[in-house]
Amino acid sequence: MNSKLDIAVAKFQEGFNYSQSVMYSFSDELHIEKETALKLACGFGAGMGRKEEVCGAVTGGIIVIGCKHGRGEKDDLAATELTYSKTRELMDQFALKHGTFSCRKLLAGCDIATEEGKKYFNQNNLRNTICLPCVQSVVEILEHIM
Repeated sequence: MNSKLDIAVAKFQEGFNYSQSVMYSFSDELHIEKETALKLACGFGAGMGRKEEVCGAVTGGIIVIGCKHGRGEKDDLAATELTYSKTRELMDQFALKHGTFSCRKLLAGCDIATEEGKKYFNQNNLRNTICLPCVQSVVEILEHIM
């Protein structure tokens, strides 16, 4: 059986985005269909639709936390507080390891919404040198805090 980390890395290497890779790796534990997990997380990649805001791996992790601990109609406010606490923990640990959770800062200003930025991103292998370690970190942090 593959670990969540192996699953996330494999999905990322197949070309799925950061958020999708994280969410997919936890889909069995969350009892969410894999296709639904991929679709749900799709727009969060590249800092939310290439807006380079919060790293897609981190937002994927936040979705995982919400699916596991979030408040539904039958839950009280304690579920919200737990979700917020775990979200802050994820973001804090990620920032401690990577210096930030901002996609733009992680990519040192490379604007992946432009053709020039995409070209720079690809030529400098940022997907594997910057983004893959972010996916790996989020999965590791989630396994520790969940």
